[in-house]
Amino acid sequence: MKIFVDTADLNEISELSESGLIDGVTTNPSLASKSEKSFIELIKEISSLIKGPVSAEVTAENLSEMIKEADKLRQISDNIAIKVPLTVDGLKCCKKLSDEGTMVNVTLCFSANQALLAAKCGATFISPFIGRLDDIGINGIDLISDILDIYDNYGYETQVLAASIRHPLHVLQVAKVGSDVATLPPKIIRQLYNHPLTDKGLASFLSDWKKSGKKIT
Repeated sequence: MKIFVDTADLNEISELSESGLIDGVTTNPSLASKSEKSFIELIKEISSLIKGPVSAEVTAENLSEMIKEADKLRQISDNIAIKVPLTVDGLKCCKKLSDEGTMVNVTLCFSANQALLAAKCGATFISPFIGRLDDIGINGIDLISDILDIYDNYGYETQVLAASIRHPLHVLQVAKVGSDVATLPPKIIRQLYNHPLTDKGLASFLSDWKKSGKKIT
């Protein structure tokens, strides 16, 4: 499963990209609004830090304005994926952009029927928001499974990008059902490799080594 980092923080992206763990970046207007840089400059810097897809979201709500914003964003770099909302105009925009060879991430997906429509419009990624579904008492992991089943039935190449991930258990669950990608806040990525038994074991090994008086070099 690919791991994208869900942030617009350049320092976080730079640090995590150096680890080799990150395959891409997702941003949204809420995350980008926290930066002091202009949106275009921010996306330009992010796309220079990582080779994988960088999702940059349009903020327009009608098709013509979406296309104008998308044209500006996709000129930044070849690794830009235009992020559009799962609305009628968003799907029309997805179809036009994907037909022109541009990567498209269709976001704010909350049903398998919506995901089917996105795939039919040629979406590169579909972003189901599992955490927000869990918040209202609906199992978000079931949605991931349903979308994967539908895509397998018809051979759609759209990648399922699990979003709105709230904790490491979500990561385990989406990996078990076969999600193509999970986009995670930096905090969640770090929680994946932290474990108290790892820390305890390392401390014990190093203590024994120090007592032995031996050296590697």
